[in-house]
Amino acid sequence: MTRQHQKPILQPSASFDWIIGSDDPGASHRIAQETSWALLDRVRAVADPEIVARVLEVASGEGINDIAELWSRESTHTLAGVLWRMYLLRRIVAADAAGAADLFARGSQRIGTIDPIVAGAQEPVSPESIAVLCDAILRGAFVGDLGDALDRAASYARIMAAGAADLADERDPHDDAHGSVLTTRALRYASIARELDAGAGRWRNGTLG
Repeated sequence: MTRQHQKPILQPSASFDWIIGSDDPGASHRIAQETSWALLDRVRAVADPEIVARVLEVASGEGINDIAELWSRESTHTLAGVLWRMYLLRRIVAADAAGAADLFARGSQRIGTIDPIVAGAQEPVSPESIAVLCDAILRGAFVGDLGDALDRAASYARIMAAGAADLADERDPHDDAHGSVLTTRALRYASIARELDAGAGRWRNGTLG
């Protein structure tokens, strides 16, 4: 599924400095829409493994700051919004793969749904396998069906929510502050899961902006 739109040249973040504090409230939104659709369309059109690898590497490098500046405030009614959430999930793993693997392992045991199957987790769960999983999910957005990739990402986020809740329950009696942080993290993962589910539905019915 593609959308008719103008395809601007993707520019360095410095070219977008004027957006920050702009009097035009729609400027940032328009740039986010145009850049996200242009990126998706061009990566798919080229179908070059090296290009796909570079797009994925953004999540673990400084390029994530450019994407955050452009896309992080977009809703799940937009392609930019759902792609940002997928990049965010991968970025969290890049920052703390061991912690993410622990939450995922806990969540897989606790959740009691088919989400581990949908996410496609490899056993045993390790920092390396969780990074591979998140790469595969993000790659699917650019080389496969975006709806399926969003389904996988939503399942992953639900598992992480369950894992964070499980760890929060374990820590609460010993460290109320840390337990509270983990509970908040569980709620955020659950929220991302719902947002990605909604994005998948909009992709399939053609209403993703």
